[in-house]
Amino acid sequence: SGINAEYGVLERQIPAIMVAANQGKVAVDNIDVFCEKGIFETACTREILKKGKEQGWKINFHAEELNYLGGVEMGVNAGATAISHLEEISDEGIRMMAEKKTAAVILPTTAWLLKLKAPPVRKMLDSGVVVALGTDFNPNAHCLSMLRIMNMACVEYRMTMEEAMAGATLNSAASMGLSDKTGSVEVGKWADLVLLKVPSWEHCIYQMDASDTITHVIKKGKVIYRA
Repeated sequence: SGINAEYGVLERQIPAIMVAANQGKVAVDNIDVFCEKGIFETACTREILKKGKEQGWKINFHAEELNYLGGVEMGVNAGATAISHLEEISDEGIRMMAEKKTAAVILPTTAWLLKLKAPPVRKMLDSGVVVALGTDFNPNAHCLSMLRIMNMACVEYRMTMEEAMAGATLNSAASMGLSDKTGSVEVGKWADLVLLKVPSWEHCIYQMDASDTITHVIKKGKVIYRA
């Protein structure tokens, strides 16, 4: 049951993770919970997120994907850095996310594959919500291409190309609490770069999946991939 699962997370899993972290075996920055009807409902999710926040972890979780449970409102009040999915988000949830600058992580492949109602991305953007994009790579959504995700965001959710590019870079960094370190090319930030052989940056999105055009990947100034 959800209560038994909650007990396991609170009393066993989180303490075990903290032991491993103190021993240098793992590094944990964020805590995620799948806040959903019949899984971890809002009250259970709140307690798990609270416990994670007490460990110094950022709150970064799934909510309002299949059903509206008030997870967004709860998460914003708990101090969430980002909330993912959001197909069933309420107008009040949008207002709260915009006010508190909680990032919305939109995952186009999952909504498309499961034939879910599209999240109200245009309304979020027009309301001032920070919108990030992700692949939601998992057995259900086997997609690793952020370039394809940006195309889907424009076609399916009416994002502009500039909004999609920001969603895949700076706003994605913001969703992890890292926008002061990465996500844009600025003096003082990490040199995290992807170089592509395309006529213009718009082709990254226009070509639907331009993964074969990637020539170099640079992480913190070090070339880690060369075509």
